[in-house]
Amino acid sequence: MRKLVAGNWKMNGLAASLGELSALKDGLAGAPCDVLVCPPATLIAQAAWAVKGAFALGGQDCHFEAKGAFTGDIAAEMLKDAGASYVIVGHSERRQYHSESSADVAKKAQAAWRAGLKAIICLGESLEQRKAGSANHICADQLKESVPDGATPANTVIAYEPVWAIGTGLTATPAKVQKIHAFIRSQLAKKDANISLLTRVLYGGSVKPANAAELFAQPDVDGGLIGGAALVASDFLDICAAAR
Repeated sequence: MRKLVAGNWKMNGLAASLGELSALKDGLAGAPCDVLVCPPATLIAQAAWAVKGAFALGGQDCHFEAKGAFTGDIAAEMLKDAGASYVIVGHSERRQYHSESSADVAKKAQAAWRAGLKAIICLGESLEQRKAGSANHICADQLKESVPDGATPANTVIAYEPVWAIGTGLTATPAKVQKIHAFIRSQLAKKDANISLLTRVLYGGSVKPANAAELFAQPDVDGGLIGGAALVASDFLDICAAAR
């Protein structure tokens, strides 16, 4: 399948940062992968105008309700209206800092589908859990509880993000990434083998231009969810080129 390289800007970026998106647009001619950028919600509408469909845009989170008295939250329908076609749900930072449960993540994924967005559902273990040998168990539980019935390759992407490798500079070896991605795909296959083969499973965890090609070469790595390196167009373009 065609790989997906998705950039998550997190809480970074002002209007002046849109120049990075313009540079990205100019450099993506003939890109060997599908490209997605998830800027702050405040920039999505301006970004949609700037990139004019050259690549996809997404939100970084959504509420599970379509509207209501939820001050400070944003509905999936609002993201869609602003120009998004994807939304990230269940990122480890949301699970950690906002105490989101896998049940919350599943409700947000359903909200994304309701609004016509593709959900990027994140999962991954902490360093303590990995050291305890429970990485597979944690990922299997999060996958089971976070991915609602009705998930298909058309509406859902899975992103494996080992929490210990996010923003730390640490990266799992390509062989270890492949091993757990294959495990995740085997868990998806318990519901539907065909769907598991066609569902993109991205790797997120300090992906950089220097290691992207080796990570993307693994048979069960269908792209990446990129953090810090997505903020600089030249770095992000190098990672996209590695998808060849």
